[in-house]
Amino acid sequence: MKRIKVTVSSNKDNSYEILIGQGLLGRIAGDLAEASIAHSHALVTDSKVAELYGAKLLSSLEDALSEVRMIAFPAGEQSKTREIKSFIENGMLESGFGRDSSVIALGGGVVGDIAGFVAATYMRGVPCVQVPTSLVACVDSSVGGKTAVDTPHGKNLIGAFYQPWRVYVDTDTLKTLGPKQVAEGLAEIIKYGVIESEDFFQYLEANIEKIYGFDDATLLEVIETSCRIKAEVVEKDEKEQNLRKILNFGHTVGHAIEQLSDYTISHGEAISAGMIIEGKIALGETGWSEGEQEKLTRLLERAGLPTEPPRGVDVGKIIDVMKIDKKARKGKIEMSLPERIGRMKEQGGNYGIKVAEHAITSAFKS
Repeated sequence: MKRIKVTVSSNKDNSYEILIGQGLLGRIAGDLAEASIAHSHALVTDSKVAELYGAKLLSSLEDALSEVRMIAFPAGEQSKTREIKSFIENGMLESGFGRDSSVIALGGGVVGDIAGFVAATYMRGVPCVQVPTSLVACVDSSVGGKTAVDTPHGKNLIGAFYQPWRVYVDTDTLKTLGPKQVAEGLAEIIKYGVIESEDFFQYLEANIEKIYGFDDATLLEVIETSCRIKAEVVEKDEKEQNLRKILNFGHTVGHAIEQLSDYTISHGEAISAGMIIEGKIALGETGWSEGEQEKLTRLLERAGLPTEPPRGVDVGKIIDVMKIDKKARKGKIEMSLPERIGRMKEQGGNYGIKVAEHAITSAFKS
């Protein structure tokens, strides 16, 4: 088992551990009982994960803890709404859960985001335990404390920074994922190589097939490295004042693609296309070369991810969505752009670079 300490301190110490290994679902109940972080525990999950792992974890929690309730909602990005957040909160309120409660988020990124947001606001904040079961959630959404819901106006526009009490990454849960779900996680993993580590990018080039084969040692290495990269960035910039913007590579364009597809295009697919478009914008602007763009394209293709935007995409609508994205400033679109593999461009001390609309249009056309 691997342990990563995330040391985050703002007005209070928000530090926590990420545990990564096999069979970790079986130790969660004992840890919570020993730590006594809460009297009542809401196990929040979605309909698919509830069938796979919900009953098993619920049973062990009920054996070790005084009061537990599982609350499940329909699986899918379409459920990441204020209405589902209210549904979860109402379930907790109806069960009489008070300030001595905790939220256990069991599932992928949608579950982690919405359950984390519930924990941030329920009774003005209760402990949250993240138990990711998708590769995307293991390496991205469960770490760093970003919680949110989507709205008709955009993705993740309403939320809070709220760090978890602990993250349990049980790699055994990944072995029920299909190839498309593995590819989704690889989009975020490849991003880490681009933004922070050329060595990691090269490791992925050499081992991408082993990830699809669920090789235990490779999975552990890839997840640990991804989490360490993200943890180091979050430790330096918890609230995304500057450095944390580099984690958004591919996401400005990608989130717009997701939203305009009504989430029929998955997060990983959209982020992959977003990295390619944002890489094209970086060409001639940041020092990012055609050769590095080709390397990124080849690796994404080997990962089974799209390397061009969906057919018929309306670039004008993409630009309109990006103007109200969280990363926009004064209605101007900002992106984090690569300088070379392993390094992002810093301009005037800022990792958020203003991008002209004609540059976006040109990148899509190319």
